[in-house]
This record gives sequence, structure tokens and C-alpha cells, in this order.
Amino acid sequence: MIAITGASGHLGKATLEFLLSKTNPESLVAIVRDPQKVSDFADKGVSVRQGDYTDKASLLASLAGVDTLLLISSAALGDERVQQHRNVIDAAKEAGVKHLFYTSAPNPSPTALFTPAIDHFNTENLITASGLTYTIFRNNLYLDVLPMVIGDATQSGKLHYPAGDGKASFVLRTDIAEALANALTSEGHHNKVYDIGATTSWSFSDITASLSHNGKTVEYIDILGSAYETELVKHLPPIVAKIFAGMAEGIKQGEFDVPSNSLQQLLGREPVSLDTYLKSL
Repeated sequence: MIAITGASGHLGKATLEFLLSKTNPESLVAIVRDPQKVSDFADKGVSVRQGDYTDKASLLASLAGVDTLLLISSAALGDERVQQHRNVIDAAKEAGVKHLFYTSAPNPSPTALFTPAIDHFNTENLITASGLTYTIFRNNLYLDVLPMVIGDATQSGKLHYPAGDGKASFVLRTDIAEALANALTSEGHHNKVYDIGATTSWSFSDITASLSHNGKTVEYIDILGSAYETELVKHLPPIVAKIFAGMAEGIKQGEFDVPSNSLQQLLGREPVSLDTYLKSL
């Protein structure tokens, strides 16, 4: 039996959809805080169980009979997130789960500029220390977030962002979901760590070049990270602004420049490219 925590989120739902095309719904478990959010999967025969990252007892009950578990990282931050992950890992061990999959980030480190990667570093250590068989997907930045970053650049002709010449191996969220479903239903992934992203990396100059077409030119303008964070704070909570500013600085310093063929191999095809994605908008 395969279970997914956080199954009501975008990645969880997409992974479940791919799993439904590969295995019987009776062998799938969606673990969610609010079962109503995945009632459509219950209608398809998926077992929907209530489980909360903050409640280890609920997690333990939800994992009964589960052999393989996909732990989709919590939306919490810092120590709170790591504790929630600890609850899942401990419950999985007690429930007799045989194989734990986890969605991490590139270059997890206690000194990462992209602060969620610090949480992932601590979680990965918990997983390896648990003794559970594991597979870790270090997912690069989603192509899906680029429209938010690009904003009105195609109209104004200017894209302001503080990433310098840094690059990222951007990846489409549904490509990650498909790769997860493939790995969850196949062999050969025991105690493996996969860098999940494109086979190449792209800079923001590459992004503006891709946006420039039909006679329209978009210029990339590198700005100060401090100015970017100051602007973000006008619209976002300070902790969220810090994460986005840290993401930009992480790109600038190479934390996301991790081209890899792992995703291509897991998919059996080329992942969706930056250019293909941007031209689909």
C-alpha cells in the first residue's frame, strides 16, 4: 500500500492522479488534515485517512498497513516544520512502513541562503538516522512560480530581479509528480538521493531571452537583494519576504544550479523546458 501525506496540496493531488493511472486505487492512501479536500479521490476508490503533521497519534493510525510512504514536506517553517516531519518519520517507523520517500530541496545545508533548505537538511538527517529505507527527491525551483516572479515584464519590457548571473534548473511541478509516481511504483530507488530538475540550468537573462519574441524585447535588470526584500515586505509577511529574498540570493550564489539527468531517467523523456513552459503562458 502506498500513502501520501499532504495529499490535498498541488503536488500531492498531481502525484495521486499519476498513481491512479499506474496502480489500483485500493492500494492508495491519501493522508490529509481535512478529508473533504480530497473527496474526489475517495470517489475513485482511494482510501482517505485523517492525519495531521502536528498529531503523531493521528499519523500512526493513518499509516496502518502502509508499506511505502511519500512524505511531502510541510508548509510550516523552521523548527515547527522539522518537528512535524519528525512526527511523520517516527510514526512511519512505529507503523512498520518499509520505504519512505521525501520531497527536499537542492543543496540542503545548515547555512543555506534559501532558508527552507535548512529545514530539509535537518529532516534528511532525521530520515537517515531513522534506519528507514529512503528515497529523497531534491526538487529544484518550480517553473510554476515564474509567472509570479516575471510579473508584468512582458508588458513593461523589464524584469527586475536580484539573481545576478545565477542559474536554476527549473522544473515543472507535474513532471515531479509523474516522476514520484514512477518511482513509487518501481524498484531500484532504495537509499537514493535524486537531484530533480532539468538537464540544464537557466539564468534570468535566459528567461528574458525566452520572453522576447514577436518583436517584443524583455530586458533583465539585476537589482540589489536588499531593495528586493524591502519591496516584498510591502506586500508579504516579513518571514515570507525573507524566504523569497533568500531564494533570489540562493540562485545568485548557485544553490539551485544543479543540472541532472535523474528526472529525465525517472520520466523516460525530457522534462518540460523553460522555453516550452514560458511559450505556453
